[in-house]
Amino acid sequence: MPVYKGREVDLYYEVKGEGKPLVFTHGASWNHKQWRPQVDAFSRRYQTVVWDIRGHGASSLPHGKVDSEDFSKDLADLLSELGIEQATLCGLSLGGHISLQTAVRYSEKVAALILIGTPFTNAFNWFERMFVPVNRLTSYLMPMSLSGKIQGRMLSKYNKSNQAYIEQAFGSIAHSDWIRIWDAVTRMDSTHDLHKIRCPVLLLQGESDTMIRRQQAYMQEQIANAQLKIIRNAHHATNLDNPGEVNEAIASFLSEHAI
Repeated sequence: MPVYKGREVDLYYEVKGEGKPLVFTHGASWNHKQWRPQVDAFSRRYQTVVWDIRGHGASSLPHGKVDSEDFSKDLADLLSELGIEQATLCGLSLGGHISLQTAVRYSEKVAALILIGTPFTNAFNWFERMFVPVNRLTSYLMPMSLSGKIQGRMLSKYNKSNQAYIEQAFGSIAHSDWIRIWDAVTRMDSTHDLHKIRCPVLLLQGESDTMIRRQQAYMQEQIANAQLKIIRNAHHATNLDNPGEVNEAIASFLSEHAI
């Protein structure tokens, strides 16, 4: 089992294929298995890398308060460990935000960004500012199995197999770890860093994903070299809901920028 022993953390990863590096980062409470449709498609021409964020899947979580800055540090360290000087980063939701922050903090390592259903803050408007404390409390009180069932049911409208995957991923995380992870995730904020991103950026949004619609539109305005594409028949689990259209959009973007 490939594991990178980083700063007090063991990070699970998988590498497949050869070519220019394409690195995928999963969403909160999920794991590297989210990206199977993309690895199957792109490992034929690219070196694909998937990994488990600390506290998720087969990666460990150090004791104490979780610092969200460690997420992008982990990704940058993993790239160095694999001898990757520069990569295209693709992430969904939290994975997109980690990819975005990596492009800000380690810009020399990032050739391009593909951000799927990605937020850049949890305080975009008054509703989010009011909802986040309630969401943290709910995460504290609700068992992981119930959280997984609720999210799985909500995000399996277009792909019924999403439910089993989401429930399994949720169930692999200890509740005490999830409370620490989610507290850190909901405090991430890149509002004042968007203008620092200079690489090409592709924003992909599921047509039914209202969770991040306003934030994605705002990023398109604030990031100099960003384009936004709507993915049909898809919600927040966009790459699983409609992998064909997502893969086509990614391939077109990579070809357009000669990546």
